[in-house]
Amino acid sequence: MSKTIRIGTRDSELALWQAHTVERKLNAMGYHTEIVAVKSTGDLILDVPLYELGITGIFTKTLDVAMIRGEVDIAVHSMKDVPTALPKGIVQAAVLERASVHDILVTKGDHDFAANAATIATGSLRRQAQWLNRYPHHTVTDLRGNVNTRLKKLEESDWQGAVFAKAGLERINVLPNNHITLNWMIPAPAQGAMVVVTMEDDIFCTEAVAKLNHGPTDVATFVERQFLKQLEGGCTAPIGALATVIDGEIRLEGVLLSIDGKEKLHIEKVLPAGSDFMNFGNDCANEILANGGAELMAQIKAQLKK
Repeated sequence: MSKTIRIGTRDSELALWQAHTVERKLNAMGYHTEIVAVKSTGDLILDVPLYELGITGIFTKTLDVAMIRGEVDIAVHSMKDVPTALPKGIVQAAVLERASVHDILVTKGDHDFAANAATIATGSLRRQAQWLNRYPHHTVTDLRGNVNTRLKKLEESDWQGAVFAKAGLERINVLPNNHITLNWMIPAPAQGAMVVVTMEDDIFCTEAVAKLNHGPTDVATFVERQFLKQLEGGCTAPIGALATVIDGEIRLEGVLLSIDGKEKLHIEKVLPAGSDFMNFGNDCANEILANGGAELMAQIKAQLKK
């Protein structure tokens, strides 16, 4: 264990928290580590909505390049930011046990959202579409930046609230009391999970990181990301998916919406314990596609090209 494992990460507070979590776990097993932080394109360009940048893996690409160049050995990511197809030579080595999967609304005072107009901030097409589906009389505005930046922008705005992933705010201890858990909002595939990737030919690091893998989270996120990959075909779209594994039984709830939230295709399936789950996500996505999803995805792609 004499090799020092260089852990690549974005330099935001949340990303560093995730990297240090992996570092502590590796250190506890006797491995030597070093944190290497870099800025991603997604962190540097904050005035353009993510979907308009047109880059798959905008928060992971810089670290992918650093790994391929040999500048870092492994990389730690929020799994929901990672493209469903990894670059050639890079492999998923471990998925850590999942934190909260929920989205939350951080609010500014009491507000009757059902009865009154409101402006809600989010940089996510998925959150935007689900919010407008539920509250078509509301306005949704873009919100970018790291967690602390977004909380500050909300505080200084005239918005009534902003949507965040609960896990991110909990991890860096900035979860405000004035929040509502959005149990009705289906999360991004792999939300709340952290993934560690390695170079395929780096046996030492891949074997070390594999010891951190959490089986049930690995299975659930595999199913969710397969559902996403089959639906999107490389296109950003308002897609949510949540798989749960209980006593070997896998339940998947998935959704595809139009960007304006007016159309919604929903699926909920259960795979019995002991069944082969390797195509479960695909099968659920294909059912959505066969029931109007193909046409809806074509419409979304056309809109995003404009």
